[in-house]
Amino acid sequence: MTITSDSVVTLHYKVSAEDGSELDSSFGKEPLTVLHGRRFLIEGLEEALEGKEKGDAFTVSVEPEKAYGHRVDALVQRVPKSMFEGMEVEVGMSFRASTPQGDQSVIVVETTEDDVVVDGNHPLSGVPLTFEVEVVDIREATAEELEHGHVHGPEGCKSEQPA
Repeated sequence: MTITSDSVVTLHYKVSAEDGSELDSSFGKEPLTVLHGRRFLIEGLEEALEGKEKGDAFTVSVEPEKAYGHRVDALVQRVPKSMFEGMEVEVGMSFRASTPQGDQSVIVVETTEDDVVVDGNHPLSGVPLTFEVEVVDIREATAEELEHGHVHGPEGCKSEQPA
């Protein structure tokens, strides 16, 4: 069986930045299982997985436009600290912010006595990424998984389980 859209794919991965620093890895842990073609993975990695088979191992470089996009300077903004009403705001904290384009995540990148600088870019925007991938398993998605748009565990869909 080869990976096609709507296959359930189980894989191990290691992702590194351009300088070789490891950003994340599933090796030595549980592998990742996704419904292929449903945007659970970045575009460049999904494209590289297409047509692969169980047991395939490969390395792929993904440019920003097929990963987390390029940085957008307009997404970095200085806002009054008073907008955080008495909260202790520190660099690295993330918040959901309402914008004219809808809600988005922002990360605090600087604080001063009066202002907070937030960045709405993904932390990996503008970064070329290298993935080392091993395809552990491939199976057909169930009708229920296709209907729900995600992989279910052995006990079925967790969102339908009683609390």
